[in-house]
Amino acid sequence: MLIAVILALAAGTYGFRVAGVLMRDRLDLPDWSRQLLPVAAAALLAALAATAALAEAGGFAGYARPAGVLVGVLLAWRRAPFVLVVVAAAGTTALLRLAGVA
Repeated sequence: MLIAVILALAAGTYGFRVAGVLMRDRLDLPDWSRQLLPVAAAALLAALAATAALAEAGGFAGYARPAGVLVGVLLAWRRAPFVLVVVAAAGTTALLRLAGVA
């Protein structure tokens, strides 16, 4: 059953990607919407990241996870190496949880 669901989702994803390539010339978008699409993609990605950072099982994830994400964002903004960003974010979250911060 699980394999069938995975295959169906993979086929649907592939279908959407192929449809986008095949219908690119058939769909005529206004200039304002073409300029808005990259911004919409960035907003969608930011919303997904915020949801993953702040929510767990339909509720608030606690303060440790957002603090770790904040440390990771700050280090990434300062252009720290990726490994350092990941280790510092995970370490911050782990230390706060070890200290009893939810």
